This record gives sequence, structure tokens and C-alpha cells, in this order.
Amino acid sequence: MDNNPLEILKLAAEACDDKRAEEILALDLAEVSLVADYFLICHGTNERQVQSIARAVKEKMEEHDISVKRLEGFEEARWILVDLGDVVCHVFHKDERSYYNLERLWGDAAQVPLEVGW
Repeated sequence: MDNNPLEILKLAAEACDDKRAEEILALDLAEVSLVADYFLICHGTNERQVQSIARAVKEKMEEHDISVKRLEGFEEARWILVDLGDVVCHVFHKDERSYYNLERLWGDAAQVPLEVGW
């Protein structure tokens, strides 16, 4: 598979959706940050679901020979960061998501429409 960041973003969003992640949102950071091209943000309602979502993203990437650079926060399952290079997936516990509010922090970034939840 082509390691196109937009394709990676879509695969990660599908993996999140498959595990019933809530409020899946993608931000296009290409014009506003050097950190990554895209942030994918979602949340689960409990620690087990948060871990399940992050694990699904990791497994989906491995299926497509896309390397996961880092996986942080898995044990605590309050905010798991899945670093896919040009795409960074943030899987929050519901409480942490509203506290950190990345959507507001990166408010200059455009939202990317995702076709998930169908």
C-alpha cells in the first residue's frame, strides 16, 4: 500500500470506528504545524475501550505494512498516542478529551471530512 498520509488517516479512522470510538475527528495540520500532517482524535468511555481502539489502530497499520513509530500511554489508557509518522492518532478517555481539548488547541487547523460511522 502507498504510505500516503491521507490514506493512513482513513485507515486509522476506520480502525477507531470499528471499535466504536466516539466523536472521531481529523485535523489537517500541514499548514499550521511541523508536528504531523494530520491528527486523528477520538475517545472511548472506559479504559478497556480506549486500549481496544489503540490496539485496533496498531493492528490495522501492521496489516498494511505501515510502521507504528511509537505507542504511548497504553497502560494508563487515559490518553494513548499512536504515532504513525505523518499521522498522529490521539485516543482519549472521555474525561481527558474534554480536559485537554486538542480541537481548541489546534483551532487553526482545518477539519478533514471522514466517512466513518456509516
